[in-house]
Amino acid sequence: MTSSNIHLLEQALGLLAAIEDRLYASVPTGIAKAGVGGHLRHCLDFYDSFLRGVGEGRIDYDCRERNELIEKDRSAAAVKIETVIRQLRELPVADGQQTLRVKLEGEQAQESSAWSRSSVSRELQFLLSHTVHHYALIALLLRVQGFDLPPDFGVAPSTLKHWRAKA
Repeated sequence: MTSSNIHLLEQALGLLAAIEDRLYASVPTGIAKAGVGGHLRHCLDFYDSFLRGVGEGRIDYDCRERNELIEKDRSAAAVKIETVIRQLRELPVADGQQTLRVKLEGEQAQESSAWSRSSVSRELQFLLSHTVHHYALIALLLRVQGFDLPPDFGVAPSTLKHWRAKA
């Protein structure tokens, strides 16, 4: 799971190298409330919450930094992505089954029942799915602005596998 997440983050580095600052930081009027940078920053916030909490055994995805510089500045985003990749590589592989407590999002977040059991592997699966979902939104935002992306950007690994099997 770690390598799959790293692969997605490396895709984002490739995207950052390929697009202009205007496309990265803009929010297309009437289409969305967040642009490419906003979606990417959001994903990185979730990785940060995971990495900060995994050592403590408690992850709170509501507690996010929301650093606006990352959603407006491609180079700041690239530095952040590289940091997250390095931290993911440093995760001990044997910790995949480590039990975690994860705080649920939303209105019930203040209740003691807001915490549920999970594992490092399960949270890495969640991060993968969450990131692919936001990459799909990024792909849509860029395509409506005329930017051509690789066909696999924002597509779930299982879908890519299915496409290869059908080809």
